[in-house]
Amino acid sequence: MTRVIKVGGRVQRDKSFAAVIAEQWDHGAQPLVLVHGGGDAVTQLQRAFGTEARFVGGRRVTSSKDVDIVRMALSGVANKQLVSALVSEGVHAVGISGEDDGLIGATPTNPEKLGHVGEVMTIRPAILHTLLGAGYLPVISPVSRNVSSTLGPALNVNGDDAAALIAIALEATELVLLSDVPAVLLNDEVVGTLTADDARTLIAGGIATNGMIAKLEAAVVAIEGGVASVRICDLAGVTNVTAGTTLTARTHFAGGSAFSALRDVLSTADTSVAGAS
Repeated sequence: MTRVIKVGGRVQRDKSFAAVIAEQWDHGAQPLVLVHGGGDAVTQLQRAFGTEARFVGGRRVTSSKDVDIVRMALSGVANKQLVSALVSEGVHAVGISGEDDGLIGATPTNPEKLGHVGEVMTIRPAILHTLLGAGYLPVISPVSRNVSSTLGPALNVNGDDAAALIAIALEATELVLLSDVPAVLLNDEVVGTLTADDARTLIAGGIATNGMIAKLEAAVVAIEGGVASVRICDLAGVTNVTAGTTLTARTHFAGGSAFSALRDVLSTADTSVAGAS
């Protein structure tokens, strides 16, 4: 009955976030795993060290110098801020990173263009089973162990990707991808359900933009990897299981997929899917 929740952006900085998670955790009665981002913290620390953030295709370029900055910002500051807030709410939270016990193994995605940015290849969930079995809530930084022979020991990995693979490895009942928008939005209208094929079409057609692309890609990976339910929602969706956009492996609608119901909308020139952090 484990739920995996990925948080980032403004939701991660919401003062009510820890209390919402504490309510759901309910003293360990509901096993939860939290995966977090912290791009703003990385950018701020880069500036403090005299560098500016650069992005290629929505991915942060991570130089050899930037790797330790990412470690400090994500596995250090962002992780411990979340743990501290959760502990203050009575949660037995433990902060770890993808490097701990080789939890997340990754290989470089495109060293020439992105540097020390990785793609998740393996998940070793033993440490998570140990923590969950003892009643703890793992809080995971997605900084990952480099399992290849090139570059250094750590890689910067997208948090949505990490959360999807962790959910699969844990056979989670639900993956919740928290966003600063309430759901997948088409022309400001909430889309309640999408199939994996619908999500691919939104991405391939250039309709999904910014952070929503990564969330849709991760949702598809999780659904096709066997996770029972995947939702994209805002903080309110943590407690309201009907909120947000639910991704399904295949249609359950009479007469076609969710995408067919949106075909007329998607064919308009000004259609876009709201970006998200």
